[in-house]
Amino acid sequence: MERLWNRNYCKVMAANFSLFFAFYVLTPLLPLYLSEHFGATKDVIGLVLSGYTITALLFRPFSGYMVDAFPRKKVLMVAFGAFSIFFAGYLAASTLLLFTIVRTLHGGPFGALTVSNSTVAIDVLPSSRRTEGIGYYGLSNNLAMALAPTIGIFIYQLTHSFEFLFWLAFIVACAGWLVDSTVKVKHLPTPTACRKFSLDRFFLVRGWLLGLNMVAFGFSFGVLSNYLAIYGKEVMGITGGTGTYFMLCSVGLILSRLQGGKALRNGRVTHNAGSGMVISLVGYTLFILMPTLFPASPTAIMSGYYGSALLIGLGNGHMWPAFQNMTINVAANNQRGTANSTILISWDIGMGLGILVGGVVSELLGYGAAFWTVVVVNATGVATFFLATKTFFLRRNLNPTVR
Repeated sequence: MERLWNRNYCKVMAANFSLFFAFYVLTPLLPLYLSEHFGATKDVIGLVLSGYTITALLFRPFSGYMVDAFPRKKVLMVAFGAFSIFFAGYLAASTLLLFTIVRTLHGGPFGALTVSNSTVAIDVLPSSRRTEGIGYYGLSNNLAMALAPTIGIFIYQLTHSFEFLFWLAFIVACAGWLVDSTVKVKHLPTPTACRKFSLDRFFLVRGWLLGLNMVAFGFSFGVLSNYLAIYGKEVMGITGGTGTYFMLCSVGLILSRLQGGKALRNGRVTHNAGSGMVISLVGYTLFILMPTLFPASPTAIMSGYYGSALLIGLGNGHMWPAFQNMTINVAANNQRGTANSTILISWDIGMGLGILVGGVVSELLGYGAAFWTVVVVNATGVATFFLATKTFFLRRNLNPTVR
């Protein structure tokens, strides 16, 4: 059997850890920063933070085309460099308007970087271990999600300095750029057709329902990741639990990647997707149901809060690599970048809608209503998969070893 953990694959994973560490070290604290530093209201916070995701979404289709049509290493280095530099822009943003502009523009290189880095990871994997390797690749995201929010919150509680956190994100991102610069990628001849403009060069039309399904799961996590800290503080009375929550979520993600590796190695992607999304749905329901049913019981609230983190992590850890594999397996080999951008576009649409709708609903009806919306949207995604998406994938699957 070919070697999975080769040097280049490990470097790409390390760089992926760096970019997501830089991203997640700020994510749970930005709503507090906007509220405390600029006096932004809940709906304004949602609007400001959603700009990042919307810009990433706009860049994704072009990123997939660029990665498929031009040398991937060059595209990767330019995107990573721009992504790193924007963290310095937060330090210079002295008004809410300037911060909004910097944050919104920052989504562009992030969108291009995640597409190019994951596509290079696929390129450096041996073909016989690709399905399994895609699953393990996400461990670097998960580890960053486990460590970064906890470290970020700890540093803020220790220093009360957002400036220090912005510098930390900038330095870590630059370190990731340096690691990626040493990755050796084989030059792949680009088919002439890849340089022609068509809808299928920007969005994988063959995988449209997979993408639509992913929107529901991105929506759910968008609300959770951006409003968890404020919801925990204002509704549940949990002031220091955000870091622990993200750590437990990441523990679930890591465990699911390790547990699901065998199923992915055997090509059972629809099994992983189905079980993962059901587990996540239980987690989201538990998160909002316990404070509703037992508002006077701190024990019940805490168990639902932290228990949901582990379940959502377990579920997403099974679901995400399965959907990424399904999307790649309905695409031709010269459309890997497009396939990656398609699944990320769908996640971004969901995240952006979740941040925006979550902010509006919480302003009008409260955070409880916003998280009940998460449960409804997530349940709709689960039903769609079992009623339509699974059959859709099996009919279009180009890889007979995957089912």
